[in-house]
Amino acid sequence: MNQENPVPENLLLQQLQHLIRAIEASGRAILPDTNLALLQSTVKSANRIFDATATAIALVTDDGQELEFIVAYNIINQDIIGMRFPAHSGIAGYVTMTGQPLAVSQVEEDPRFNREVAEQSGYIPRHILAVPLVSGEDVFGVIEVLDKVNGESFTLQDIEHLSLLADQAALAVVQSKQFSQLHKFLLAGLKDLAGVGDGDEAAELLSALDEQPPAGDDLVELAQMIKDVSALGERERDACRQILHVFQEYSRDQPPAQFGTGFRL
Repeated sequence: MNQENPVPENLLLQQLQHLIRAIEASGRAILPDTNLALLQSTVKSANRIFDATATAIALVTDDGQELEFIVAYNIINQDIIGMRFPAHSGIAGYVTMTGQPLAVSQVEEDPRFNREVAEQSGYIPRHILAVPLVSGEDVFGVIEVLDKVNGESFTLQDIEHLSLLADQAALAVVQSKQFSQLHKFLLAGLKDLAGVGDGDEAAELLSALDEQPPAGDDLVELAQMIKDVSALGERERDACRQILHVFQEYSRDQPPAQFGTGFRL
């Protein structure tokens, strides 16, 4: 700390508040829209490749109890985005729970088929092709293709082709999930930094930080960098603040985007 020219504590707290708002804005607005568009493109491409009636991606909710449709294409004019069903239910649930892809013909004869969920979606398929979304050993969703227009059943080759698209979709989801955690990790580092204040403003900021979800270990280094900057002189802190201010203004200009209700991109 520069003892000859100390920075007032309230100024440092103001800088932290600017930073917190910038992190929150960036978590909502920058990467989410990009990956949402990528997933929408993936289901549209799959639908065209297989000349299918419908294609959709469902992700496991945060509590692991349900699957939620996040993107869909050509579901007979039905809006199924946000629709949830038990994670162990139906063909999609089976694929998610086992991590095994399936190509099922005459689904109503398959005991794993959940007609109630199909009716809720507004379309009863004859054939279903389903492939899990996987990262390492973690299965966190499924991509489903329903009914080829020509009535043919799905094949093992179709499974291979859809698996390639599933890999692309899984990467987009994982990247978005990591990015959405970034502001949480940074806020964890900022919590110690905010503790330099003793007044009501500092207490208010600490209370706001306490409401944030627990941070993980990944990207904590970025939070440590911010903490290190706070130990430098006023000139260095001011330069850092100006950079963050530019980023904050950029973030505010971006439209907010949400990706489903159980998972945010």
